[in-house]
Amino acid sequence: MKNVLNKILQYKKTEIKKNKALYPQKLLEQSIYFETPVVSIKSFLSRKNASGIIAEFKRQSPSKGIINAHASVEEVSIGYMQAGASALSVLTDNHFFGGKNQDLSEARKYNYAPVLYKNFIIDEYQIIEAKSIGADVILLIAECLEIKEVEKLAKFAKSLGLEVLMELHSKEMLDKLTQDIDLVGVNNRNLDTFEVNINNSLAIAQSIPSDFMKISESGLNDPQTVTMLRNHGFDGFLIGEHFMKHARPQDACAKFIQEVRKKSNNIYEYEN
Repeated sequence: MKNVLNKILQYKKTEIKKNKALYPQKLLEQSIYFETPVVSIKSFLSRKNASGIIAEFKRQSPSKGIINAHASVEEVSIGYMQAGASALSVLTDNHFFGGKNQDLSEARKYNYAPVLYKNFIIDEYQIIEAKSIGADVILLIAECLEIKEVEKLAKFAKSLGLEVLMELHSKEMLDKLTQDIDLVGVNNRNLDTFEVNINNSLAIAQSIPSDFMKISESGLNDPQTVTMLRNHGFDGFLIGEHFMKHARPQDACAKFIQEVRKKSNNIYEYEN
């Protein structure tokens, strides 16, 4: 996986250089979204009875190949929201994940909910790009960045009004947290073996400072797991492949959230 990550980062450098020439910063800043207030993912995750589910639109991945090539962003994103998702995540990387910026803009067009720009950010230009297409929150992957880069990129994102989710895979990455990070995502997938272990979230959760919202990512395919993670202090749960592998991802999301709420209610009734 780390080899794949290195390939992605190398490709990003070339892609960014090309995009800067095709779509200069001044052009991106003319987007209507630069004048539009962002929708706070922290606020949506804090709502009473929030499901906490951050439902992702993802067509493919380097590890799984094609997941769902023909899904409609409009139908799926609206369905996710109707199902009770607290936020949306949209893969915009084209070369490795089959996404595009228009996917996020389309999700933004049809939904008044926080939208996460899911990409491999290494340059401020990408943050301007995220803002220009309607994103509310960006992802910074600790594995890809030095602490000074995290600090610089997070601060720049906040200057544009965007919220920042920093994803990490190990406790060691906690050293890269800065005051401009809003949410900490724990990826349960091992970058070397591809194996998923939910215990990674549990092991790291205790070390995450309480002033950061906690998000668990990858391998969340059981409503019982979401309930358990919530009881360990997690506020959000990023789920993509588990939904997208179905012909109608929105229906899979609706069923999942219903089960999560049922289990949460059962626990509440038992405790009272």
